[in-house]
Amino acid sequence: MKTAIDLFAGVGGLSLGFELAGFKVLWANEYNKSIANAYKKNHPDTIVDSRDIRDIDIVKEFSKYVDQIDVVMGGPPCQGFSQKGKRIGLNDERNFMFKKFVEVVSVVKPKFFVLENVPNILTAENGYFKEQIIHSFGELGYYIDVKILKAEDFGVPQIRRRAVFLGKLGSDLRYRLPNTNHMVTCVEDAISDLPILKSGEGLEFVPYTQQPKSDYQKLMRIKSDGVWNHISTKHSKIALDRLKLVTLTSTKNDLPKDQQTKSIYSGTWTRMNPKGFSRTITTRFDTPASGQFTLPFQDRCLTVREAARLQSFPDNFIFYGKKMDQMLQVGNAVPPLLAKAIAETILLNED
Repeated sequence: MKTAIDLFAGVGGLSLGFELAGFKVLWANEYNKSIANAYKKNHPDTIVDSRDIRDIDIVKEFSKYVDQIDVVMGGPPCQGFSQKGKRIGLNDERNFMFKKFVEVVSVVKPKFFVLENVPNILTAENGYFKEQIIHSFGELGYYIDVKILKAEDFGVPQIRRRAVFLGKLGSDLRYRLPNTNHMVTCVEDAISDLPILKSGEGLEFVPYTQQPKSDYQKLMRIKSDGVWNHISTKHSKIALDRLKLVTLTSTKNDLPKDQQTKSIYSGTWTRMNPKGFSRTITTRFDTPASGQFTLPFQDRCLTVREAARLQSFPDNFIFYGKKMDQMLQVGNAVPPLLAKAIAETILLNED
């Protein structure tokens, strides 16, 4: 069985995708204790280290994995590159956390590495960080492909872009990162079978109430007896009155003047297109003022489970902790089906 290490792992979207492709993740690092706990509960066979990676003795910790690991993967912190952040580039120490990733690779010497991040990492500071990453791994003997992958081109019902660096030790890649696997899933395909809820309704677990209506829903239900984390936010009366005025085709500017808000985020106070893709799932998908997170036919925003479905997490993957913790776990994750496509590309490149 192929083996992997997951750095800056979050709740484990990358790990799950690689596991779906047949890999075993031996070790993972996530410094947020609540998220690390959720990772461990969903990956009980993986060693989970919740220390800040800057506090880990890289040589001491990873020397035992030399010649045992096929892939080191992970997504170093990206707040400094984020479109919603200040993007202060060279002055933001978070933008240099990729050096810890390089250190681990230099010790473990895996056959492959996968480093993923927001697309802006490729253009920030006139391409400085992109070139630093390529140069650093090149000095270690890795041949590299880099591409912006679109989650919706790999069966994920969501518009999400990720920059991916794929490296192979010692020889060039025969198969580059793919553009698509020709799987397409819309919002309706993803969530239309989940129990209908009103604002403030829901339980931590309920049995399925409907039969699956799409192949994607069948895939999401494998090894699950029902629906976890399906609890709706209790919206205010003002918000509910406003949502009653929102149609499938209206924009926030179509609301009556006295109902218009100052929200600056794209898609606020609009409904998701049931036949299209979801917008990028962020960490505040529970409020209509944060983006296009209002259900097509229900006057409320997404539950954690609905957001997880749009990220391609299966129903047997459970999110733990307070509501804000669960939303962080979902919103910051790599979609597992996108990760699976990357893992399958690595398997094609095996000598």
